[in-house]
Amino acid sequence: MMASSYNAKEEDGHHSGAANHGGTGAVKSKKPDNTAFKQQRLPAWQPILTAGTVLPAFFVIGLIFIPIGIGLYVSSNNIKEFEIDYTGVDISSPCYSCARNFTWNSTTPCHCVVNFSLDQPFENNVFMYYGLSNFYQNHRRYVKSRDDSQLNGDLSALKNPSKECDPYRTSEGQPIAPCGAIANSLFNDTLELYYIDNGTKVLIPVVKKGIAWWTDKHVKFRNPGGNANLTVVFQGTNKPVNWRKAVYELDPSDPENNGFINEDFIVWMRTAALPTFRKLYRIITKKSNVEPTLPSGNYELNITYNYPVLSFDGRKRMILSTISWMGGKNPFLGIAYITVGSICFFLGVVLLIIHHKYDTRNSSADIPN
Repeated sequence: MMASSYNAKEEDGHHSGAANHGGTGAVKSKKPDNTAFKQQRLPAWQPILTAGTVLPAFFVIGLIFIPIGIGLYVSSNNIKEFEIDYTGVDISSPCYSCARNFTWNSTTPCHCVVNFSLDQPFENNVFMYYGLSNFYQNHRRYVKSRDDSQLNGDLSALKNPSKECDPYRTSEGQPIAPCGAIANSLFNDTLELYYIDNGTKVLIPVVKKGIAWWTDKHVKFRNPGGNANLTVVFQGTNKPVNWRKAVYELDPSDPENNGFINEDFIVWMRTAALPTFRKLYRIITKKSNVEPTLPSGNYELNITYNYPVLSFDGRKRMILSTISWMGGKNPFLGIAYITVGSICFFLGVVLLIIHHKYDTRNSSADIPN
C-alpha cells in the first residue's frame, strides 16, 4: 500500500515546514477545514435494495396506481363534450363568406348560423367554451405586452402605460387603455345558442359572470377610481387599435362587469401555454332536477363573426362540456396512472420469477468450482 504523508497539523491548515522558514508570512493551506461537513463525515443512510424491499414496492405501486387510473379514466369518459368548428374554411361552411371577407378594418359585423344536433342530453351545469388553434399566446413578447399596474387601477399607469406595451402603448397621441398586444387581440366573437323545439327557436339562457378566477377578478384587476362613472375616469385615453368600443363600454348595464373587471376581458388576459387552447365563455346552469340542461335534439348557433383567424391559419370552435370532480375531460391522466401501475406490476412479476429461479443463497453447494 502507498503511504500517505498526511498528518494532523496539515489537516488544521498548517504545513509542517512552514515554521522552519522563520518568516512572518505562513503559507495558507488550500485543504478544506477538518469538519464533519467539509470532510463528508456526516451520518448518512443509504437503502440496501434487496428482493424483500423492491418486489413489495413494485406490487404496492401497481395495486395503488391501477385502480386510481381506472377511476380517473371512467370519470373522464362520463364527461359529455361536444365541439363544432365554425372557422369557415370550407366553402360549404355557413361562415365561409364571413371568414373570407371580414378583416380587422371591417366596420360592420358579419353574421352566420351553424346548425347542429346533440345525440345525448347534457345534465348538470354545462360550460360553454371558445377555442382557438395556431394562436401562440405563449410568445415571449406577447406575454410581456401588458401593464399590470394599469390593469390594477393605477391612475398614473393609466395615463402613462409601461413601455412593454409598445407598439400598442399609444394611439392618436393618447395612451391606450388597456395597453399591450394581449388586450389588443381580445376575442370578441358573440355566440348565441338556440334550441329548436318543434320548429320554434328557444334562446338558451347563459351566465356571463363567474367565469374568471376569483383572484383575478378581486385582486389583479381593478378599475381606476372605483367602478363609478368610468366614462370620466377613462377620459384622455384611447381604445385598443383592434377594438370597436372602449373598455368602459364592454358591459355598461352591469357596473360590476365593466371596464378592467369585465370577466370576458379577464379570462382572455390569462394567457394560454399552448397554441391550441380553450377559454370559458359562458355557463349554462341547470334549471331543474327533472329536465336536462341541454336536451337532445337540434340546435342553432348564431355567431357574430368579429374575430378573423385565417390570416395566421387559425381555427375557431365552440365547445359544450360538463365537468366532474376532476375537472374537464382529460383521459390522459387516467391512462398515465394505468400505464405506470401496469409497468410496475409487470416488473414485479418478472423480478419475482428471476428471484426464485436464480436465487443462490440457499443452494450455494450446487455452485460448481
